[in-house]
Amino acid sequence: MGADTSEVRAQLHELRASIDNIDAALLHMLAERFRCTKAVGVLKAKHDLPPADPAREEQQIARLRRLADEANLDPDFAEKFLNFIIKEVIRHHEAIAEEHGNSTVTPKEAEA
Repeated sequence: MGADTSEVRAQLHELRASIDNIDAALLHMLAERFRCTKAVGVLKAKHDLPPADPAREEQQIARLRRLADEANLDPDFAEKFLNFIIKEVIRHHEAIAEEHGNSTVTPKEAEA
């Protein structure tokens, strides 16, 4: 049984090394995504646009749900993940708008 145990541990080590690499890649990708969304926030603030864009958010959620389904990933999980990111992006956009002296406009106010 010792040989089996060492083989299992070697497999675990290999799989965990891959997981660690994927986690690092995900963090770098998120950092790049937030770099881009920060630029969007600055652009919105300069043009006094609202921090949130509900129509775009709905399109992105639908798009990611389709992609998740195609990738055999739970679409509900993908939506929760994207909603978490969207909330953080909006928070950043609101802070950027305040830095530029813009009043934070809610999506409903922007539609009015």
